[in-house]
Amino acid sequence: MTIQRVTIESSAAASSAAATITWQATHRARVEMALDRFLVMPASLEDALRLWEAMRYATLSGGKRWRALLVYAAAELCGADVAVADAPAAAVELLHAYSLVHDDLPCMDDDAVRRGQPACHAAFGEALALLTGDALQTQAFLVLAQSRMPDAAAACALLAKAAGASGMVGGQARDLSGEATTVETLEATHRRKTGALIEAAVMLGAACGTPMGSASRMVLAHYAAAVGLAFQIADDVLDVEGNTQGLGKTAGKDAAQNKATYVALLGLQSAKDRMHALCEEAQQALDVFGTAAWPLKALAAQAVTRSC
Repeated sequence: MTIQRVTIESSAAASSAAATITWQATHRARVEMALDRFLVMPASLEDALRLWEAMRYATLSGGKRWRALLVYAAAELCGADVAVADAPAAAVELLHAYSLVHDDLPCMDDDAVRRGQPACHAAFGEALALLTGDALQTQAFLVLAQSRMPDAAAACALLAKAAGASGMVGGQARDLSGEATTVETLEATHRRKTGALIEAAVMLGAACGTPMGSASRMVLAHYAAAVGLAFQIADDVLDVEGNTQGLGKTAGKDAAQNKATYVALLGLQSAKDRMHALCEEAQQALDVFGTAAWPLKALAAQAVTRSC
């Protein structure tokens, strides 16, 4: 009986893994096509060809599209037509691409490598990279504003809050100031710098479908907050344990720049323990949705088991 039970469990696990791979590949292909479509240069803007080349370079040069997958998973959980989720999924990725272009600039994190190739400023120059980030950010809101979402204006407001002074940009400013000297202040910084856009991805996906009750929305927000923080801790761990080739960006920069990280403040093992606890918290929060939440649970696990 024991052997039979183990065999059945192993078969179920393999089936689940295969379903996850298929689901993610299908939706990753969708957002890639959407991004390509939204980054076609209008014929009237031929004089800005170099800028559009840089925008496509920064966005279409790879990436896990993990945030876009969050949009699709939450949208499907809420019964949305997957086509409606294409725009917010692309918008989140455009905003993420803008943040990476600006993060890599010499005045920010100063990294010459991104996604295994020269960073945008290394390939196109600092001035054009700055403008590329600006253009990608505004393109994200244009895509949302022209989307088929039930309330495009509310979607734009949600993304703006996540991206601006109360979200990602504010978190980056706190990070640069060096104010994060305790675990509590570090978490406050990263809930904005990294977590805000991740939370927005989940909630934008939910906004694509049937309106949810406040209790269900709170569950999704809880999931997103926990998985967003877990994702950032995983980044800190990978900066220590990863390598530049695998990460697609320079490894070991946090320690070299004496940055406050979860590893620096907690130690490597305690940081990992906190990361896995947050992942479990995120997954357990979704139990109220039953089996329908499996893509979101899989994405939470991926946040802490990824190698890049």
